[in-house]
Amino acid sequence: MLLTILTLTSLAIIVRIVSNPLSNVFQKQLTQRSAEPLFITSATYGFLSVLCLFFWQEINFSALPAAFWWNAIIISLLAVLGNVFLVKALKTGDLSVLGPINAYKAVVSIVFGIILLNEIPSWAGTLGVVLIVVGSYFVLDSGRRGPGFSWALLKQPEIQYRLAALVCSAIEAVFIKKAMLLSSPVTVFVFWCVLGFILTLLWIVLALRGNWKEQVRLLSSQKITYLALFLSVGLMQFSTNVAFGGTQVGYALALFQTSALLSVLFGYQFFKERNIVQKLVGAAIMVTGAVLIVVFK
Repeated sequence: MLLTILTLTSLAIIVRIVSNPLSNVFQKQLTQRSAEPLFITSATYGFLSVLCLFFWQEINFSALPAAFWWNAIIISLLAVLGNVFLVKALKTGDLSVLGPINAYKAVVSIVFGIILLNEIPSWAGTLGVVLIVVGSYFVLDSGRRGPGFSWALLKQPEIQYRLAALVCSAIEAVFIKKAMLLSSPVTVFVFWCVLGFILTLLWIVLALRGNWKEQVRLLSSQKITYLALFLSVGLMQFSTNVAFGGTQVGYALALFQTSALLSVLFGYQFFKERNIVQKLVGAAIMVTGAVLIVVFK
């Protein structure tokens, strides 16, 4: 039984590592074709909500305590904000820079994991997270604008949006774990999709009333890219839930940072982004930190 759990958790982590940067590629491609970040996010939630109808009858609503519903609402609010911020960042920023910035999520999640879940990291685990952050320094230093890493870099809109997105998703991860302790990965995934779609649809009514028809036409013309995005995001979120069920939140998020290597490579492959060698060095340091966390957990 233990071997099965470990295998399932490991598979979920691998799927998450690959699907996350892939979804970022599709999101960036769509923004380059004039898709609005809010519409991209809402369309993703909407498609996944339709798929969730197949699981709706398996959910025992009467068995869900009040605490689950509060957690689900908080998760949805944070997820919507985090996803919109992320797509806004990808609209103008380099994927090979913005992807590795996500390393800071591990630090935020460990802090909140200690406070809300009583998950205490080991010294080796803490050192691994430090290495991940150090690696991200090298990636930021390779940015194509300005003299290198500086506080001025943090004032760039795409960096600020990415930092806001990772704070939202790091805190969201803690509440996902809390909600799963009261239900299951499938139940949390279903409500992540459905509540997220409702919230983004309301947001569209307020913010995109004069532009939604154009966005629907764009969705029709870019349906293959949208479909690839929907599937990659669905795999990413469901594998995230499964991974959280099998390991500590902070450690899982630290392992997810190994996708930094793929973000750098995808940035070069799909968008011809520069300074690939320095970015790969920084990403490799992050992977070293992740390996340290796994070996000495």
